[in-house]
Amino acid sequence: MLRPLELYIGLRYTRAKRRNHFISFISAISMGGIALAVMLLITVLSVMNGFEAELRDRILGMASHVQITEPGGSFSGWQHIGDEVDERLPEIAGFAPYVSGEGMLRSGSNLSGTLIRGIMPAMESRVSTVYEHMKAGAIEDLEAGEYRMVIGAELAQLLGVDMGDKVDLMIPQASVTPAGIVPRFRRFTIAGIFQVGMFEYDRGLVLIHMKDAATLYRMGDGVTGLRLKLDDMFRAPRVTRDLYSQLPPALRVSDWTRQHANFFRAIQTEKTVMFIILSLIIAVAAFNIVSMLVMVVTDKQGDIAILRTLGMTPRSVMAVFMVQGSLIGVIGTAIGVLLGVVLSLNIENIVPMIERLLNTDLLSAEVYYISELKAQLKTPDVVRIACMALGLSFLSTFYPAWRASRVQPAEALRYE
Repeated sequence: MLRPLELYIGLRYTRAKRRNHFISFISAISMGGIALAVMLLITVLSVMNGFEAELRDRILGMASHVQITEPGGSFSGWQHIGDEVDERLPEIAGFAPYVSGEGMLRSGSNLSGTLIRGIMPAMESRVSTVYEHMKAGAIEDLEAGEYRMVIGAELAQLLGVDMGDKVDLMIPQASVTPAGIVPRFRRFTIAGIFQVGMFEYDRGLVLIHMKDAATLYRMGDGVTGLRLKLDDMFRAPRVTRDLYSQLPPALRVSDWTRQHANFFRAIQTEKTVMFIILSLIIAVAAFNIVSMLVMVVTDKQGDIAILRTLGMTPRSVMAVFMVQGSLIGVIGTAIGVLLGVVLSLNIENIVPMIERLLNTDLLSAEVYYISELKAQLKTPDVVRIACMALGLSFLSTFYPAWRASRVQPAEALRYE
């Protein structure tokens, strides 16, 4: 099969054994450097994508996509408002009321501050994933007037309590008694333990029945607000604008992009910085091709002169060495993409294996928001990284190839 002359000679130079073994070493280093940099960049971006998605799902699994509250702190008529917005906006998948407050739990000599959330067990599954993370008991065990609670696994371990144990809940509101002003408290029974895998919730959140919470905080028939879940969480800003135009002016609407905007913006900034830093590694590996090709051109000056005397144009000579340099970039990029994809798809198994080998906990739940490392491989990221590596490799061949095209046959053959 016939092939273009430049492509044939370029491939032939790549396969040939060189007299200068140092050039072969530099070629291997360049190829390996590109492969390593591409692999690292794909893996790091995949891990950060997985971290962001996992964190977002866990935060919004326990929080809400959109919240409707009243500035006064007691939201009356929530059922009517909930039915109205659910009927008007098809993006809303469900709604549920809640009562929110702060308190302190005591079990024996163990104390811990916590966030109290009063919920309606029958409606909570519409807006929360806590049902999926119950280690013991069930949300349905929360009954009005029974004063039962569901707590996080980390909080239960801190307090040293288990299913059926009693704990005292104190809230920052005082009651006037003949003995003076004392904090208001109530004894609760542990009816369930959940573990969502996020330390913030497992350590600091308590769920009780909404009516019990309303009684403790003296809210009557009012609630703190409504939590809305959307079919697509990324439509939250638009749904918030629509709700502002449809609801009474006294109500306040907020969404998860406002509540956690700085946090997710910080993650996005970190991803951008990591991409730039690791891209520099690809650039360094690609520029090694420059030094390799410069040495190849010097080593092959006699061959270049003979090709020129046989009628090859300077442009064709330039193309020969661009083929040779680009081929190193193509092979290195292909190997890096393959290794990066394999590593990203198996990162969940690799990290536990490393932890067992080193006998250490790389992702402590007390330090990191999540204790499991997951990767989310995105095809656009892989394509962008591969194109960048190929582009840098291609650009790095221009100067050496241009120098090869400028070789004068008479000068090159004079010393052969």
